[in-house]
Amino acid sequence: MSNLEQTLSIIKPDAVERNLENEIKEIFKNNGFLIVKEKKIQIEKSEAEKFYKVHETKPFYSDLCAYLSSGPIVVMVLEKENSVLANRELMGATNPKEAKEGTIRKRYGISIDKNSVHGSDSVENAKIEIDFFFKD
Repeated sequence: MSNLEQTLSIIKPDAVERNLENEIKEIFKNNGFLIVKEKKIQIEKSEAEKFYKVHETKPFYSDLCAYLSSGPIVVMVLEKENSVLANRELMGATNPKEAKEGTIRKRYGISIDKNSVHGSDSVENAKIEIDFFFKD
């Protein structure tokens, strides 16, 4: 039985600013992900606050929201078997210094905040996050 899942991936402002979109998309494709939907957008801080609501009690919340809304981002729906876990493994640890060799954050991440990519952390959150950006 196949476990085809969808997950949300965001190429964050630091990576878009450095023109890494196509390189990062290639990494996803080379790792068996299908990019089902994608769009390049810029969101308001208020939208970032809604998106990151799950983190609103944490000390980094305000900075996170300011950062996500600081420049254009590319939001994508990725599809693959067990895509949530596969994407998290491919992204690497939140802190690029701790990320494994070959992961996106190890290659492109600048700091714990500017770590180039976001990915859903569960199947449930993937659905919520995809709906957030791709409501039909």
